[in-house]
Amino acid sequence: VQLQASGGGLVQAGGSLRLSCAASERNFSSYTMGWFRQAPGKEREFVAGISWNGGTTVADSVKGRFTISRDNAKKTVYLQMNSLKPEDTAVYSCARDRNPFGPHGYAYWGQGTLVTVSS
Repeated sequence: VQLQASGGGLVQAGGSLRLSCAASERNFSSYTMGWFRQAPGKEREFVAGISWNGGTTVADSVKGRFTISRDNAKKTVYLQMNSLKPEDTAVYSCARDRNPFGPHGYAYWGQGTLVTVSS
């Protein structure tokens, strides 16, 4: 399983970024996908998830600001991040469920992309 995140960068507080995660999985549409982040000195935390049938879950810390979506034809999951805050600064990684038609628990993570929000 290969997951490649992109779209990170430096943005001012209040700005927006859209992250993308391209997957190599042939049956991409059958898997729940998610975004996680890890800030310096902190544990990795769940940000948002989207199930194989389109249902979404978003962490309370980003609810109302971040939106997760997917394009199964492009085998890509997106994270639209609006109203960014300095505390959103982290390495963002995408993840795939262990098995299809879940959720069964995330088991695969890709390389992350760094998001830095300046105040």
